[in-house]
Amino acid sequence: MEIDMHLDTAVSSIINARILDVESGTLSEPSTIEIADGEITAVRAGATTIASGAFDAGGRVVSPGLIDGHVHVLASTANLSDLGGESPYYLAAQASRLLGDMLSRGFTAVRDAGGADFGLAAAVNEELITGPRLFFGGKALSQTGGHADMRGPGTHVLDRHMCCPNIGIVCDGADAVRKAARENLRTGADHIKIMLSGGVASPTDRVDSTQFSDEEIRAAVEEADAANRYVLGHAYTARSVNRGLSLGVRSIEHGNLIDEKSVELFLEHDAFLVPTLVTYERLKADGAQFGLPESSQKKVDDVLYAGIDALALATEHGVNIVYGSDLLGGMHPHQNHEFVIRSQVQTPQQVMRSATTTAARLLGQEGRLGVVAEGAHADLLVLDANPLDDVTVLGDAETAIHSVFKGGRAVRRP
Repeated sequence: MEIDMHLDTAVSSIINARILDVESGTLSEPSTIEIADGEITAVRAGATTIASGAFDAGGRVVSPGLIDGHVHVLASTANLSDLGGESPYYLAAQASRLLGDMLSRGFTAVRDAGGADFGLAAAVNEELITGPRLFFGGKALSQTGGHADMRGPGTHVLDRHMCCPNIGIVCDGADAVRKAARENLRTGADHIKIMLSGGVASPTDRVDSTQFSDEEIRAAVEEADAANRYVLGHAYTARSVNRGLSLGVRSIEHGNLIDEKSVELFLEHDAFLVPTLVTYERLKADGAQFGLPESSQKKVDDVLYAGIDALALATEHGVNIVYGSDLLGGMHPHQNHEFVIRSQVQTPQQVMRSATTTAARLLGQEGRLGVVAEGAHADLLVLDANPLDDVTVLGDAETAIHSVFKGGRAVRRP
């Protein structure tokens, strides 16, 4: 019998839980997870009996909450050039909706890769907004004409006010990069993002371009290191990826065109790759419908078909790989389809690690996120099937996920 648990109700324990250990690839016998103050206080064998405040998992699989390492919670449209002119209050309301939807899909923690600020993170932490734990970096750093410079070729005015909700800030020269990084770090940013190459959504750069000088990249890395944080770098080509890794960038976003040298550098520096394959599939299918400018639509094919080969290469050589989606606008509902795409070249355990334990290590949250263990946040999913048998079941959150708990509170129930 299941207890009738209302949304946002804190539980004292989850009983009759078959606990999924992603690292070992094992499933426990029915067990009990004890919870207090939002944390797991004990995990012990045995189903026990229903007690006050307990949730009966009914023998279902209980896994760690999922982590998406690359989201844009302000991206309510695929036309990123429009964001800077929107009211920040309007975008905050849109972000609230997007974050709530991510949580209902099983993502109990997300890393924003450009746009989200300390205010949104505080709103989530203070439960003003219902959403996953939000790791933010503030505005991404871009050179003039780079991937976060959203001006068209005929536009010269650039609003540099930090309060405007652009996904990035344009900064040229090492000193300007240092100042921009320090501004983000001053607000408590968990990371700094820089643009190492061109991209799809930006209007004036080429995907195969390299961006920022070595001195500028080093400046961002030095500032992040000084604050005990790290740099993530947007990059597609092997040339831009390898340069970033050599200069100390910790996390490469996308990396669709990496090569053997890239793999060597990932392993040498214990760096992380965050592929985002689902976004290219959806941009190809739905980009125009959801506001992707025509100039950007023409660039999708430059990276669309190479990503799965890059993922296979990185997986073969044991690179640290983290789950990412990078969806924009009305394409966000496809967030879980990344599980299906990755299953083409990865085992279920490899895909699950990317969305749990490996992602937690990148975030500096080992033992706190991505595991069902004493001392971890009680961020948990109750599943109707074992994703280690077939990870594609997570591609449809509605049918795969029975319940979602964040900090021991029920945030989604049937």
